[in-house]
Amino acid sequence: MPPNEVTGVTASDEVARSRFESAWEKGELFEILGVFTDQSTNLASNAIVANMIREKIREKVDDSDTAEALCPQDYPFGTKRPCLDTNYYETFNRANVELVDLRREPIKRITQMGLETSKRSLHFDVIVYATGFDAMTGAIVAVDFEGRDGVTLKDKWAAGPSTYLGLMTVGFPNFFMITGPGSPSVLSNMVVSIEQHVDWIVDCIAFLDRHRFTQIEPTPRAQEGWDRRVADCGAITLLPSTNSWYMGANVPGKPRMLLPYIAGVDRYRAVCDEVVESDYLGFHLKGPGVEQCNDGVVRRLQLDVTMMLEAMASMGLPPLESLTPTDARAFWDAGSSMLPPGPDVGEVVNGVFPGPDGELAYQLLRPPTKGPHPTVLYFHGGGWLLGSETSDAPLCRDLCVRADAIIVSVNYRHAPEYPFPAAVDDARAALRWAASNIEEFGGIEGRLVVAGYSAGGNLAAVVCQDARNRGDVSIDGQLLICPVVDFDFNRVSYVENAEGYLLTKSLMQWFSDLYVVPECRADPQAAPLLGHLEALPPTLIATAQFDPLHDGGVAYAHALEASGVPVRHVEGLGQTHTSLPMVDVIISSAPVRADIASWLRELFNTPVRATRR
Repeated sequence: MPPNEVTGVTASDEVARSRFESAWEKGELFEILGVFTDQSTNLASNAIVANMIREKIREKVDDSDTAEALCPQDYPFGTKRPCLDTNYYETFNRANVELVDLRREPIKRITQMGLETSKRSLHFDVIVYATGFDAMTGAIVAVDFEGRDGVTLKDKWAAGPSTYLGLMTVGFPNFFMITGPGSPSVLSNMVVSIEQHVDWIVDCIAFLDRHRFTQIEPTPRAQEGWDRRVADCGAITLLPSTNSWYMGANVPGKPRMLLPYIAGVDRYRAVCDEVVESDYLGFHLKGPGVEQCNDGVVRRLQLDVTMMLEAMASMGLPPLESLTPTDARAFWDAGSSMLPPGPDVGEVVNGVFPGPDGELAYQLLRPPTKGPHPTVLYFHGGGWLLGSETSDAPLCRDLCVRADAIIVSVNYRHAPEYPFPAAVDDARAALRWAASNIEEFGGIEGRLVVAGYSAGGNLAAVVCQDARNRGDVSIDGQLLICPVVDFDFNRVSYVENAEGYLLTKSLMQWFSDLYVVPECRADPQAAPLLGHLEALPPTLIATAQFDPLHDGGVAYAHALEASGVPVRHVEGLGQTHTSLPMVDVIISSAPVRADIASWLRELFNTPVRATRR
């Protein structure tokens, strides 16, 4: 089956059935696990495949009760090792075969004649014991390995295994593992993985010998980073939701954690090669008169973010800044239309509000719960050039449901046709309009937060300062997601993240050149970091680790805090500027959005602040 980009939640019934039947006919593991690109991460997509498998089982097994017992309902398909069969299910139609469901009828004891369950005695000539095994760690800790200071590996791993690359562990110098926890191991072709580990270890020993090193050991920082990497990769899948031996659940008392690295052998091999090419990154090497320690963390980008960037790079798309504004907008709109819509909300209302130079569009989202609700006035991203009141709809829907709040996403005039300060004037008008219509929206008087993403975060920060200065609107809080706070393109994050993460330094410079002339860039209405920050409302700033705008957002958080403003900074580790709002595409960014929604709920549950006059 060729690589697919078909998601289960968007596929038609005909496409879903065709892909499933092709995979079923092949009867191979990777095909049935890859019917949809999102079946290992999206429960709804997984359920489509699982239900079609249950249909096949019911077709093959004559007895309906036996068929239902063979159709598991309590875990997603693929989170336990699937059964690849040749007439396996047809075996249950034989007269001499009976299925006993041990969850309903557990074994009580072995007897001289066979075994006894909670309901009956069963007689056998032979009993084959197939009761599971202590996967990935059992064989290692069963040997009494001792590391530094006499600590045994069993004791060190009492709370769960911790390794670097599944090859070594801190405190046990010169101790190599083959397909240990934290490597692809049981989720791969074991022969291939064993050979890769043996080759790596042999090459490592040869390197140590050539350079007179007698000891190698991972650094605590590198090991902690790899443990986090393994857990983060697993967290975007459905695997941790099931009590399986992948999680150690078949061994009483064993800590529950995903043991293998799930990103695949090819990616894992590339990581191991990268470690070597980076002078054994994350390892401390010692020998007589020689020592080397290149401490660090390998592969800090989240796995799904990496996959998204690779997919985008493979398309060979032109840089956005090489297009005309009209073509850039068409490109942006086409890309936005391909994204999942986000969660269902209670109601969607589209309308217009009065702007300073004519009507502007808005989209209002109401939660599915009973109102009234607090209100969030939202400004969309797009470099002051792209987007509309609906372009960030998946993020707005996500916030609406998670925070149980009304989201009013407003449009504003765009550069270059309407340069600075047109967007600021529109944002100011939107705030006054929203504050005047809270109750009409079904909102709670005095419960208003301004929010924005990217350029929209810039506008949100600006109107907060403006509202404080004018004293005409009371704002409960400001939510700034990857905001533009100034035009300092020399920050470290601009240098380190200049290329490769979709939002580039050159693209931000292009946006800025079209929006605001250089002589206006010190105006606090364009660069809120340069404004007076005292007496602003409580603020949450979310930043992405691999974002040119990262350091600006951090600087704004620090400046607000220094001015006495309550601030919470949420860091999207392993995330990019564009990955944070990608609802149902980048699963690893969901915890950041959950933190944002939690902050909004906490804010809305505090007493209403007095209106400033």
